[in-house]
Amino acid sequence: MTLSVRKATVDDARAIAAIYAHHVLHGTATYEVVPPTEDETVEKILTVSGRGWPFLVACDGDQVVGYAYATQFRDRPAYAYACENSIYVAHDRRGGGIGKLLLKALLEAAEAHGFRRMVAVIGGAEPASVALHGSCGFEHAGRLTGMGWKAGRWLDTVYMQIALGRGISTAPIAPGKD
Repeated sequence: MTLSVRKATVDDARAIAAIYAHHVLHGTATYEVVPPTEDETVEKILTVSGRGWPFLVACDGDQVVGYAYATQFRDRPAYAYACENSIYVAHDRRGGGIGKLLLKALLEAAEAHGFRRMVAVIGGAEPASVALHGSCGFEHAGRLTGMGWKAGRWLDTVYMQIALGRGISTAPIAPGKD
C-alpha cells in the first residue's frame, strides 16, 4: 500500500460519491439518507475549493480510498475562523490508517488557510470517529442526544474540537494570511 494525499479535483467526484454513498446507505456517521449524485459531488468540490478551503483525497496508487474537507463552521462572518471537518474512508479500507493520514493533512491545510479552530460533528457518535479525532488531539466539546433518526433508532451527535495555529490566543488575520 502506497498512500498519498493530494487536493481533490472534479475528476475524483465519481470515487468520492461512491465512498460517501456507502456510508449514507449503510452507516450512521452521516444523517443523509439519499446519496448525493456525482454531479452534486462535483459541485461540492468546486464550492469548497473555490472558497480556498481544503478538500483532500487519499490515494493508494491512482485509486481514491478516502477524502476529507473543511468548511466554515457556520455561514455568518464571525465564524470565518472556525471550520468543520468531514472525513470518509472507503468501507473496505477502514482501520488501515487512511483516516488519520487524511485528518493530519486536513489539520495542516485548514491551519494554512487561516482557520483557528476545527470542529468535528460526529453523527451517530461513531466510536471509530471519536477515537480517530481523539488520537489527533481533539477534545470533547459536547454531546447532543437523539439528534437524528436513522437505521431504526435515535442517534446522538458528538462535538469535538481542536485549536489550529495560534488558536484563540490572538486576534485573527484575514483567512489564508495567518
